[in-house]
Amino acid sequence: MKIDVVQLENIRSHTKSTVPFIRGFNCVIGGVGCGKSSVLYAIDFALFGDTIGRKSFEYLMREGSESCRVTLQFSQNGHIYKLIRGLKRKGKAIHQDIEQLKLYEDEQLIASMKIDAVAEQIKALTGLDCDLYREIAWFRQEHLKDLLDAKPRDRQTRLDELFGLSAYEAAWNSIAQYQRDYDIEKGIYEKDSDICNLEKLNAEYNRASEEFTLLDMALADSTQDLTLAKRALDETDSRLKQSEEKKLAVEELKRKETRLNANIANMTKTSTSLIERIEGKKTILDNLIQRQNSLNSQMKLCLNRLAQTGLPSNQSLEQLNLYLSGFDDKISQLRAAQEAASQNLMQDQKKAATLIEASEDSKCPVCSQPLIGTYKTDLLQNLKQENAEREKTISRLRIEVASLQKTKAEASQAYSDLQTCLTRSDDLKARIVEEEGNLKNLTAELETQQHLETTQHTELEACIHEIAKFDLSELQVAKDKKEHALKQCYIVESDLRTKKNRKIDLDSRLTDLKERIDLAQEKLERMEKLYRIIELLSAIRDAYRSIQPKLRSEFVKVLRNFVQQVLDSLVGGETPMLNVVIDETYTPYVKSEAGVDREVSNLSGGERTLLAFAYRMGLGQLIMQSRTGHGLSMLVLDEPTENLGSEDGSIERLAEAIGRFKAVEQIIAVTHNEAFATAADHVIVLEKEAGISKLSIER
Repeated sequence: MKIDVVQLENIRSHTKSTVPFIRGFNCVIGGVGCGKSSVLYAIDFALFGDTIGRKSFEYLMREGSESCRVTLQFSQNGHIYKLIRGLKRKGKAIHQDIEQLKLYEDEQLIASMKIDAVAEQIKALTGLDCDLYREIAWFRQEHLKDLLDAKPRDRQTRLDELFGLSAYEAAWNSIAQYQRDYDIEKGIYEKDSDICNLEKLNAEYNRASEEFTLLDMALADSTQDLTLAKRALDETDSRLKQSEEKKLAVEELKRKETRLNANIANMTKTSTSLIERIEGKKTILDNLIQRQNSLNSQMKLCLNRLAQTGLPSNQSLEQLNLYLSGFDDKISQLRAAQEAASQNLMQDQKKAATLIEASEDSKCPVCSQPLIGTYKTDLLQNLKQENAEREKTISRLRIEVASLQKTKAEASQAYSDLQTCLTRSDDLKARIVEEEGNLKNLTAELETQQHLETTQHTELEACIHEIAKFDLSELQVAKDKKEHALKQCYIVESDLRTKKNRKIDLDSRLTDLKERIDLAQEKLERMEKLYRIIELLSAIRDAYRSIQPKLRSEFVKVLRNFVQQVLDSLVGGETPMLNVVIDETYTPYVKSEAGVDREVSNLSGGERTLLAFAYRMGLGQLIMQSRTGHGLSMLVLDEPTENLGSEDGSIERLAEAIGRFKAVEQIIAVTHNEAFATAADHVIVLEKEAGISKLSIER
C-alpha cells in the first residue's frame, strides 16, 4: 500500500490542504501546532473511521465548523483507490457523515454508505485493520516504547494475539471444556439405568407384546357383540319413537283444538264489533251527506246575492276576487273625477270674484283682453253656468260612489260567505270520502272474519276427528323393550371400553418401552463415540500445547534477526554495535561485548529509542508476514527523534538509516527537526498563518 494524496477539509488547523506523497522516505516538517500530526490523524480516520483514545471526534474537526472531510488516494497491487470519509456536527455531538462515505477503485465505486462494507474492503486490500495499523504501521508520538516498557507477561499476551498464537491457547482451553463436557456426558451414560438393564427392558417388551395380541382378539369379539346389541337397541328405539311421535301428535292436536276454540270465540267477538262499527259509520256518513246538502243550498244563496250585485255567478273564486278589485278601481276613478270637478269649481269661483272686483280698464286674468262693455258680464255669466254644471256633476258622482260602495260591501260579504262555504264543503267532501273508505274497509274486514270463522270451524271438526283415531296403548310396551335393550348394550359397551383402555395402556407401555430400548441403543452408540472423541481431543490438546511454544520460539528467532538487521542499519559503524537477544516473552535484551545481558531500562535514552524503533520495525515486518504473507509496505512515524540529539549525530543516522530502509515501500515521518528531514526523498513544509495551516513542497 502506498499513499499518493491526502486532502484535508476543516481538519484541525487545515481548512483545505492537499498533501502529496511519493514512494520512499516522505517527511512532513514544521513547528509546534502547525498541523503536522493532523495529517496522520486524517490518514487514520480516512482508513478506519475510529476515534483515537477518545469518545468524540472533537479532536479532529476544526473549531467552529459544522462538517469536515478527508479524501485519501492510495495505490495497491497496480490499482488506484480513492477513499472519502467525512464528519458532521449534530447538536453537541459529531458523527460520521454516512452519505460522504465512498470507496473507488480506478474511479469505479465499489463500496459506499456502509462502514462495515468499507472496512472489509480495506482489510481485504491492505491486510490491515485498525488495531494492527496502530500497533505496527503507525509509530505514534510517545507510544514508541510502549511494548518495551510493558510487563513481559502482558507483552507476550499482546504479541501472541498479533502473531495469531493466542488462537492456539484459546483452542486448547476451548477443547478442554469440550473434553470435560464429553467426560461428564460419558459418566452420565455409564450410570444410565436403561443402559444397565437393557435385557430386562427387552423381556418386558416381549411380554407386553403377547398380552397386546390376545387383547386385540378379545376386542374383535366384543366389538361384534356390541354391534348386535346396538342393532337391537336401534329397533326398540325406533318403535318407541313411533309411539312417542303418536303421543306428541295427539297432544299437539289437543293443543290445536284449544287454540281453534279460542280463535273462533275471538272471531265471533270481532265480527260483532265490526257490525257495530259499520252501523256507526253509516250513521256518520248520513249526517255528513245532510251537512253537505245544507252547504250546497247556502252556496246557491251566495251566488244569487253575487248575481244581484252584478257579478257573474258562474266564475271561480279567483275571478270573482278580480271583479271585486274592479269595484275599488271604479270608486277611485269616480272620486278622482269628483275631486277634479271640485278643484275646477273652486278655481272658477275665485275667477268670478276677481272679475267682480276688477275695474273697467283692467284686463281679463285668463285671456288678457280688456274688460270693456258686455265682455265682463258675459264672462261672469259663463262662469256661473259652468259652476252650476260642475255642482250637478259633483252631486251625481257622490251618489254613484255611495252606490258602488254599498254594492261592493254586499258583493264582498257574499264572496266571503261563498268562500267559507266552499272551504267547509271541501272538508266535508274529504270527510265523506274518508268515511266511505272506512266503511268499505270495515265491510271487507267483516267478510274476511266471517270467512276465517267458517274455516276455523272446519279445521276444528277435522282435528276432533283425528284425535279420536289415535290409540296410545303400545307406548309402555315399547318403553320396556327399549330399557332392556339399553341395559344389554351398556353391559357390552362397558366391557369393550375396559378392553380398549387396557389396549391403549398396553400400546403406550409398548411405545414407551420401544423408545427406551431405542434410546438406550443410541446412548450405547453415543457412548462408544464419546470414548473415541475423548481420546481424539486429548491428542489434539497435546498437539496444541506443544505447537504454541515451538511456533513462538520460531517467531522469536526470526524477530531477533529482523530487529538486529534494522538496529545494525540504524546504529551504523560509528558507534558500538548493539547485540539483541529476545526471550520467549518477546522481551529484548542487549548483550554487551563482554557477554553481559543489559535490560532495556539500563540503556541510554538514545539507545532505547533506537532499540524501540528497530523492535517495532522488526515486529511489523514479521507480523505482516505471518498475517498476510507479505511484509509491511508502509510506515508512519510521528516525531521519531525522541531522546535523540544532534550533537552525537544519532538523528542524522536515524534519518539516513530510514532512507536506506528499502524493505518498506513508503515511509511517512512527521518531525519538527530539520536535521532529520535532510535524508528524506520528499519534504513537505507546514506553517501556520492566522490559525490556518499552509503547505509548501521543499523537494
